[in-house]
Amino acid sequence: MKRRNFIRMAPLAGLAGMIPSAASAKATTSENNSTAAQTDREYHVQLLHKIVAPVVENMSKGALKKNMPKEKGPGYGLALEKVTYLEAFGRCISGMAPWLALPDDNTTEGKLRKQLREQVLQGIVNGVNPRSPDYLNFREEGQPLVDAAYLCQTFMRAPKALWEPLDNQTKRNIVTELKELRRIRPAYNNWLLFAGMVEAFLLSIHEEYEPLRTMIATQKMKEWYAGDGFYSDGPQFSLDYYNGYVIHPMLTDMLKVLVDNKQGAKADYDQAMKRMQRYAELQERMIAPDGTYPALGRSMTYRTAAFQPLVQLALMHQLPEGVEPAQVRCAMTAIMKRIFEMEGTFDKNGWLQLGIAGHQPEVADVYTSTGSLYICTNGFLALGLPPEDTFWSAPPAEWTAQKVWSGKPVKKDYHVTY
Repeated sequence: MKRRNFIRMAPLAGLAGMIPSAASAKATTSENNSTAAQTDREYHVQLLHKIVAPVVENMSKGALKKNMPKEKGPGYGLALEKVTYLEAFGRCISGMAPWLALPDDNTTEGKLRKQLREQVLQGIVNGVNPRSPDYLNFREEGQPLVDAAYLCQTFMRAPKALWEPLDNQTKRNIVTELKELRRIRPAYNNWLLFAGMVEAFLLSIHEEYEPLRTMIATQKMKEWYAGDGFYSDGPQFSLDYYNGYVIHPMLTDMLKVLVDNKQGAKADYDQAMKRMQRYAELQERMIAPDGTYPALGRSMTYRTAAFQPLVQLALMHQLPEGVEPAQVRCAMTAIMKRIFEMEGTFDKNGWLQLGIAGHQPEVADVYTSTGSLYICTNGFLALGLPPEDTFWSAPPAEWTAQKVWSGKPVKKDYHVTY
């Protein structure tokens, strides 16, 4: 009672000094939001560094084959030693590429980025040098076609940072290895895009390319479109994340090169982009309020790579209408924390382990090994946007599921026919 009387009797002038003005309250909120947004970027940078460091540091020293663990899924059926190292390196750097393409600066992030870029460049040199202990296999087995496509995607995403600085001998070595891949007959599914990506990259650097491979990939994906943003992975539809891991990003990247070089129809690219936007819109809605998402389908150990279309569209400033950059940033940060802060996701030496959230080797597929896991960097593509971009600088925002399950207004979903 006495306390209530004291508060009631407090002088107005005193209370005025204790309660911030509307302007100062707004400034404080803005400062807190800015800090939170910046913390998200710092978190993404530090986490990406933690993921990639074992791969790129060892590769730059010619020690990847020596030091990388070789965990494999139950019933693993590939020639492990011949495929897992190109998997690790090609997939790892494909997701780093847009970030590594940012200009140098003297910030802590900028210095780290420059260091990692130099390691990646040296790793590329080592990977195609037959005299290097880490010379990567492009010439035996079928799997190298897959991971060479991710290497090509790396160069397509960051040509000035990761292709142009290479010495001429290394460039010739890469072209030679890529053309050796033509011996591989791709599977009749998303693998058609791997063959198409390799040829599209060769076209982009004005090398001889095989148009039939890009034509077949383009035509079959058009035929396999199932509707509402989803492609079938081959003649039969599979409910999994391969639209995210491969189909949308590689189809649009391949078509962009074809259009830029007057070897493809812009209408095909525009249609593929609209379909990717629809798929990304659905992806954003699938992220639960706590940062979890449905664990279903093949290759769940690829983790954040499932959301590659969503973050690639953020990078391109092409997010679907009604999906704000900040809500994607906040949703992806929540996903990353659920996955990468779970005990067991990394081993004691910092390498990724088989699993979704933690160490769950039982969920790995018969083609999954340690190297396969580094495709997860493709969930970090938005780091290619500078810190001042709205994606990073805007105040935190709730994503759709958070709004739905807290009773807030949300955009009605719909079916599309394109």
